Amino acid sequence: MHDQQSAPRKAGPLRVALVGLATVLITLGYSVRVLVLGAIGQLRRAKVDGFTRDWSGSLLSLTGARLSRHGEVPDFGDGRRYMILCTHSSFYDIPAIFVTLPGSIRMLAKRELFAVPVWGAAMRAAEFPSIDRHNRHQAMADLAKAREMMESGIVLWAAPEGTRSKDGKLQPFKKGCFRLAQQTDAIIVPVAIRGIQQLLPAGGLKLNLGMPVEVHVGAPIDSTQFTEHGVDALMGEVRERMLELLEPAAVLAPTPALKEQTLA
Repeated sequence: MHDQQSAPRKAGPLRVALVGLATVLITLGYSVRVLVLGAIGQLRRAKVDGFTRDWSGSLLSLTGARLSRHGEVPDFGDGRRYMILCTHSSFYDIPAIFVTLPGSIRMLAKRELFAVPVWGAAMRAAEFPSIDRHNRHQAMADLAKAREMMESGIVLWAAPEGTRSKDGKLQPFKKGCFRLAQQTDAIIVPVAIRGIQQLLPAGGLKLNLGMPVEVHVGAPIDSTQFTEHGVDALMGEVRERMLELLEPAAVLAPTPALKEQTLA
């Protein structure tokens, strides 16, 4: 599909440093805006939605990524609880989801991220739920809080692999987000992002510019259909769907509005 344009252009050390610095400054800028609005009581969910999309678009534009969405997105405003479960092989998975999918999306994050100065406080103010994976009792309390957020209309984004894949292949899943899905009768939207592991591979600072990135959205999965069969059955079904989305032969037509969209 991208035969003429898929070869990565490696960024030199100076470009990598400039992208890194710009990423920090852009993130800091949006974090401060969130905290200021929160402090004066003017932080609204719709404003946060706009901030997350603008922040994401700005970060992706630094890399010249060519982003496209494939597959049909459900109506997140239909009154049901939704969870987006996505492959995770790059830092840029998060902004790619914010840019391509609608709704009040919030990332289910590790508690450690909230210790990052300014950014962590901004995430909490912006209704990003945390989860402590090292403390089971606290993790259960965190999942209960996440449920409250979903019931108020937030679409939860989570990476069931837990950590980034270094080769783009699907890693073993953790059960926490599947338990949350069943506890909230959530509709799971499986998503696989192709090519993004080449943009900024996990575990290093090698940046490739102008990469095509495809966000593939799968058919929704009703977690209530797996209540009697348990978490393992639900997890197996989601994994199978995500593997299908990652398979290069399973190509869907891109959404016209985002087809071969270059973020500038």
